Amino acid sequence: MAVVRTDRERGQAVSVMVLGFVAALIMVAGLVVDGGQKAAAMNRAETLAAGAARAAANAGAGGTLGSATDQTLAGERARTAAKDYLAAAGGGISSSVRVNGDQVVVRTEIRVHTIFLSLIRINTLRATGAATARVVPN
Repeated sequence: MAVVRTDRERGQAVSVMVLGFVAALIMVAGLVVDGGQKAAAMNRAETLAAGAARAAANAGAGGTLGSATDQTLAGERARTAAKDYLAAAGGGISSSVRVNGDQVVVRTEIRVHTIFLSLIRINTLRATGAATARVVPN
């Protein structure tokens, strides 16, 4: 006994299949767009951390960062230089600056808002960066 399908039933099956393909396409587009945003934010976080660490080390180098002489003042100058560098880069950056002897460690965090992933309640993605700069004596 053969099953006879009408044109209407065949059209419904195609509609369900097309709907599945469209949903999969939107998910892939979401991963590409939002994943690209996260990759760019990670690059920015690393770049900002490196720049802030260099600025801090340069500011601390003039104040003998890492030596026993004037270390507290040089460390404070280094922290301020790093914070100023990050403030000039724009908002939305969380950071921490640690001065340890002749080293400055800067950690940054940037949060980006998602476009497609917000459809599944992932509203932000976090990107972090870290860099260390060391003052080398002459």
